Amino acid sequence: MTARLQLALDQVDLHRALRAAREGVAGGVQILEVGTPLLKAEGLAAVRAIREAFPKHDLVCDAKTMDAGRLELEAAAKAGASMGTVLGVASDSTIEECVEAGRNYGIQILVDLLGCPDPVARAAWCAEIGADAVNVHCPIDEQVRGGDPFEMLRAVRAAVSIPVTVAGGITAKTAPEAIEAGADVIIVGGAITKAEDATAAARGLLEAMATGVPGETEMADRVSSEDELRRIFTEVSTANVSDAMHRAPCWSGMVATQPDARVAGRAVTCRAVPGDWAKPVEAIDECQPGDILVIDSGGVPPAVWGELATNSARNQGIAAVIVHGAIRDTRDIQALGVPVYARTASSNAGEPKGFGEIGITLRVEGIECRPGDWIVADGDGIVVVPKARAIEVANRAMYCLEAENRIRAEINADDGGTLAQVVDLYKWEKKVVGGDAETPPASNPEDGA
Repeated sequence: MTARLQLALDQVDLHRALRAAREGVAGGVQILEVGTPLLKAEGLAAVRAIREAFPKHDLVCDAKTMDAGRLELEAAAKAGASMGTVLGVASDSTIEECVEAGRNYGIQILVDLLGCPDPVARAAWCAEIGADAVNVHCPIDEQVRGGDPFEMLRAVRAAVSIPVTVAGGITAKTAPEAIEAGADVIIVGGAITKAEDATAAARGLLEAMATGVPGETEMADRVSSEDELRRIFTEVSTANVSDAMHRAPCWSGMVATQPDARVAGRAVTCRAVPGDWAKPVEAIDECQPGDILVIDSGGVPPAVWGELATNSARNQGIAAVIVHGAIRDTRDIQALGVPVYARTASSNAGEPKGFGEIGITLRVEGIECRPGDWIVADGDGIVVVPKARAIEVANRAMYCLEAENRIRAEINADDGGTLAQVVDLYKWEKKVVGGDAETPPASNPEDGA
């Protein structure tokens, strides 16, 4: 059996999903899926619209049913779906009801093994009772933490003879591995729907699936270890990182000696008294190449950092210096090329008395920075990423960047529109019951500005 390509339409706006579906089908996609976000945002109207636009394509309604299996599968079938999904963690009776409803209403049943404590045993039981297929699913929230679906895919494939589908951040680069692991259907979302040219992305995936040779993809490789964090954090912007952390605040309005630079590194922290430059200079010796030195000197003059300290930082391989306080010699620092960010500039410095600490937790303008946290800085501001969340945040930031790239392509398309039109901004404004909104209206939840 030749593996087939399924396009997951996980947008929350129907018109954007239809655009992506048209481009994907033009590239050869064989199966369309009304993804769970789209189904929740638009309801079964999305299934009807996709079915009307693509009457000959297999169409999956990804309801992820947990209860009322007969009712939900009947509704999906009557809306035009040829397959519906039920979660493997649902009760035995719910899955059995879905299988029976499938027989009665002519809709195939795909059991999604997402979250199952023993997915192999569950897959075998589902096959035994008559499910049409099972899906090995590495969810988005797990993908961004480095999850990999293929090990489980091999185990499930060995346990069942019914078709096995796989989803989870698959691209043209990884699709051949998914097929080798036993997948009959490759489910792809962002690698097509976030591509600036979804048609070309679909063709590339199908070619990789047919030849077994990993292909090119617009999607960045996901971070699975800390060794890759610097690469991702310097490919995205601080705006992407802030969005990835639910609009996390940043240190903004800083004096930047290299405003066009984009840097990332581990934090080495230092607290100093305004004007006392001893501890900031001593902290240079505690830094490893690629680190970022973060100094809190109260946000006010006199200066605690200058050209000589920057020379020393450059020789130590420090990636950047951040000073919540004053610096001086800004022109000379700029010529040295080491990015330095400061709250202000001041010609006068104080005496090196040595008050302060190195390697302690800082709390600056409401933002906490611990030794070893990741710092991402560019001309817009400086974001602190807690080290425990760094891999997750880096991957989420890349998702934000890829979503923005797709929106830009839709705005600039021949039949594109304004940003508000493309992301259905008015539809996603917050609705307030019983009075005026006290908070600004929210935009489409998957997009940044």
